[in-house]
Amino acid sequence: MLHISKEQARNFMLAHHDLLQFRHEATRDGLQALLKKLRCLQLDPLSPMGTSPDMVALARVKGYKMGDWFSQLLPGLAFEHYAKERCLLPADAFPYYCEHAVHTEWLRLREHLKRVPTEVLQAVHREIAERGPLTTSELSDRGPVKALDWSGWKGTAKLSTMAVEILWIQCRVVVAGRRKRDKVFDIPERVMPDTVGRPPSEFQRWALLERVEAAGLLNHGSGPHWSTIASSRRSGLPAKLAQEGLLEEVEIDGNPRRYWAPAGFLERPNDEADNHMRILGPLDPFMWDRSLIQHVFGFEYVWEVYKPAAKRRWGWYVCPLLHRGRLVGRIEGRARNGRLTIQNLWPEPGFRINRAALKATLKRHARACGLTDYSLP
Repeated sequence: MLHISKEQARNFMLAHHDLLQFRHEATRDGLQALLKKLRCLQLDPLSPMGTSPDMVALARVKGYKMGDWFSQLLPGLAFEHYAKERCLLPADAFPYYCEHAVHTEWLRLREHLKRVPTEVLQAVHREIAERGPLTTSELSDRGPVKALDWSGWKGTAKLSTMAVEILWIQCRVVVAGRRKRDKVFDIPERVMPDTVGRPPSEFQRWALLERVEAAGLLNHGSGPHWSTIASSRRSGLPAKLAQEGLLEEVEIDGNPRRYWAPAGFLERPNDEADNHMRILGPLDPFMWDRSLIQHVFGFEYVWEVYKPAAKRRWGWYVCPLLHRGRLVGRIEGRARNGRLTIQNLWPEPGFRINRAALKATLKRHARACGLTDYSLP
């Protein structure tokens, strides 16, 4: 067991998540390197100031424009699947998902398969192989299907679209880009030919090491950061990897929880924080474990997007502000009508927000959104 201070945990998390310096360029190579560093980027349809992956890049990449992840890395250098929720993943992870999809119940796959006849599934796969890349609206209409109910959220009622969902879960098709807001699907043999094949190691072992690298410090206990690999947490695999010297078990001053960290994590390079202020998206990998953030940064954060308005303490889509290695406040804004409108700004108790740094960040953020200006409350 390695015992570390709050300061050591804080410094490691900031450096590990590339939040001290702008190291990456908004190019194909730069974004590919950042995705490999972060391991996975959670996707989410909400985009008041940019989508979740856009927000991740804006905190780390100078010159980034909204949508660059997809225009630069798709097709071929990335794909979408479930890691911690639905994520954008680097292409070299694809063989593991192909292997895992053969014998894993992803996303209520059995219920999908009950609704879609095998001949329809094969026909849709053949159509994408022959005519692709295609959006679901460009596929031949094969009639309706009974939609799946996802706790009140209705799935597709189109048979062809549900067939594509199955093929995507099984890694027989991949998201190869966007046409406006529509996903474009193609077969991996065409867009990712170098990634099709057997992975060099077993999925759960690989996935656990990836998740620890993505988190930096991965809490022993259950939580959303263990999503899709919860069985590994209970299997004894983490302890086995620690015995092999691939993970370290960590405790932090004043915290009863224990964490898994990459082996040798304290020897990794560190930097001084630059003077840029960063707006962190609610689903930024740095913010995954909010109890850890509260303990080492003294910053309490709850994403209130699904709370009724009357029960919110802050607001609908509130983002933390990071400046010189400290979480100094919160901000809520919207990109609309040609302007980035900041509706609310809350300094954290004990901190004074540097207005010059904030204005420079908002100007950069507005430009990335294709907006002409910003306004503060």
